[in-house]
Amino acid sequence: MAKKEFQKEDEQLQNVENTVSAATLWFEKNSKLISWIICAVIVVVLAVMAVNKYIIQPKKAEASQENAKAVAYFMQGDWQKALNGDEADCIGFAEIADKYSLYQQGELAALYAGICNYKLGNYEDAANYLKQFSADDLVIDPSAKMLLGDAYVEMGELKKAASSFMAAAASKNEIIAPIALKKAGNVYMALDDKKAAHNVYVTIRDEYPQSSEASDIEKYIALTK
Repeated sequence: MAKKEFQKEDEQLQNVENTVSAATLWFEKNSKLISWIICAVIVVVLAVMAVNKYIIQPKKAEASQENAKAVAYFMQGDWQKALNGDEADCIGFAEIADKYSLYQQGELAALYAGICNYKLGNYEDAANYLKQFSADDLVIDPSAKMLLGDAYVEMGELKKAASSFMAAAASKNEIIAPIALKKAGNVYMALDDKKAAHNVYVTIRDEYPQSSEASDIEKYIALTK
């Protein structure tokens, strides 16, 4: 019995040695190829690091600086200069959004450009910019979606408006959601979709009873019956 066990162990050891030998021969045979692959990987890694350091980071910093200039006009309520820039060194949110569209700063500029266009009554342009913006945020993102809904209302595109308001309400933000829901309900009423309006108004009553929108919601619900 012991002899058989030793033979089995010898066979296993021999198999391991054969496998190691085969692997060694393969590496020796393909050493040049392996070296080229390693060199290629190193080059790619270095290239990515270089692009990040010398192109992406400077572009992000540049975009942030441009945004800061436009924000100064935005805070003053000068929507035109905030949007299109001045004759000095501010290029405006519209150009920033286009020039730096690949970066987060460019996406933020699109949000500002959408707000400026809305304030200026350029509702179609406002919608186009607002659609470019998205963020993992429970305040800014639903607010942008709600403003997009307002722009659609101004353009008479009520179905798109209702969809945008419902998307804003999906955030479940205690302040924004009930406002967006009430806007959606009013749009559904304008579309003569009383069932959808009823469901939305009831959601305000049941899920956001402390909101100001819920204070007179029963009269809105009554209109849907």
